[in-house]
Amino acid sequence: MDKVIRGLIFVVDDNIDTDQIIPAEYLTLVPSKPDEYEKLGSYAMIGLPDRYGKFIPTGEMKTQYPIIIAGENFGCGSSREHAPIALGASGVQAVVAQSYARIFFRNCSATGELYPWESTERLCDSFTTGQEVTIDFGNNQLINHTLGTSFDLKPLGEVGPVIDAGGIFAYARKTGMISSKT
Repeated sequence: MDKVIRGLIFVVDDNIDTDQIIPAEYLTLVPSKPDEYEKLGSYAMIGLPDRYGKFIPTGEMKTQYPIIIAGENFGCGSSREHAPIALGASGVQAVVAQSYARIFFRNCSATGELYPWESTERLCDSFTTGQEVTIDFGNNQLINHTLGTSFDLKPLGEVGPVIDAGGIFAYARKTGMISSKT
C-alpha cells in the first residue's frame, strides 16, 4: 500500500471521550444529510478542555489538522458512531493513539471515516500541536518532519481495506458479501 497522509497534527492525551469528541447536544444532526454532515464536523472536538486550544477556528467549518495524536483509551465513553463521523466530517483522516476504546475503533471501521492507527510507543508526550507529520501506510510509520524522527505504527490489518472501501457496508458490497444496490 503506497498511501500516505501528510499534514499538521493536533495532540491530546489520555481518555478523550466521545462527549469531548462530539457532545450529545449535537447528536440530533443527521450525517446522511450533506449540510448536517458538514455542520456535525464543525463541532468536532468542541468538548475538549480549553488547554488544548481550538481544533476548528471560530467561524470555520473544517480543521487544519488531518491527523490527531492521542494517548491511551481514545474514544472512550458512549458507543456513538457520531464521534468518528464528526472527526471525518471535520477533515480528520487518521488518529494515531496509544490505545482505543474498542467501540470507537470498531466505529471507525464501520463508518469508514478515518484510519485508527495504534502507536507502538507513547507519542502524545513528545509531539506538539502544529507539527507536520506523514503517515506512511506501506511502512507502518509515522514520520515527524518537524522533529526529523520516525516511529513505528502497528499494522492496520483487515481494518484498512474496510476503511478504504468507505465502511463495512461498502466493503461488503465491493467484496460480494452482500448484493450491490441497484
